Amino acid sequence: MQITQLRNATLLLEFTSAEGRPVGLLVDPMLAPRGTLPALRYLGAGRQRNPIVDLPAGTDEALERVTHALITHCQRGHFDHLDRAGKRFLRERQIPVVCMPRDTAYLAQRGLSVLPLSGAVRQPFALGGHITPIACVHGHGWVGRFMEHGHGYLLELPGEPSVYLAGDTMLTPGVAECLAQLRPDVAVLPAGGARFDVGAEILMDAADMAEAAALTPGLLVVNHLQALDHCPTTRTAVRALAEQGGWAHRLWVPEDGERRSFVQAAEPVCY
Repeated sequence: MQITQLRNATLLLEFTSAEGRPVGLLVDPMLAPRGTLPALRYLGAGRQRNPIVDLPAGTDEALERVTHALITHCQRGHFDHLDRAGKRFLRERQIPVVCMPRDTAYLAQRGLSVLPLSGAVRQPFALGGHITPIACVHGHGWVGRFMEHGHGYLLELPGEPSVYLAGDTMLTPGVAECLAQLRPDVAVLPAGGARFDVGAEILMDAADMAEAAALTPGLLVVNHLQALDHCPTTRTAVRALAEQGGWAHRLWVPEDGERRSFVQAAEPVCY
């Protein structure tokens, strides 16, 4: 299995299907050029239009390998997980899009080819093995009432390491249970510490990564970093905390465009 970090929550997961065909699973495509989407902070000197970085070199080549897509959430203005450029890419290529039932009509109305899951239960995955949706909580309190919470996914694929793609979430009891009880070999977690001008954080941060590392013996892949104006956590901060806590050997904080291979024994190999 290979994981290519493109930008923010957008990544490409590559593996072999149950029929022996190569699969390129594109997760939450935000493909817009730098600075072409609205700002998410409006007060202070840090306001910038999003995304605040370009897509990395090699993106076009990676997108040529896409065969399917997986969406964690996409409504209520969450352009950072599916923007107009992402929709256009999926529509023009007629890429089958795996999603939760709630998003089926929304995506179909935009001309996408939709493969809805059957709900929040462990179920056979169209590409082999099983998929288990794990509910997200994208912020607490009054801010949370305005958010689209969505789902992350645990993928259990034949001959591959199990992978948990968390989506946008806080470190909730449900997420903690997934890490501690289901014990994914690889967990892709968001650590941006996102917050708006008012209200509390709506996303995990570096400190939550330390707590997650204590819950699971698996590898942590950390993203949702340094791509949006409301995500202050840096890659340097996450790496430093891992060094202090003694779990750096189980951490990969990819740069945009970086790619790694993972085997079932859960040992990462640089590509």
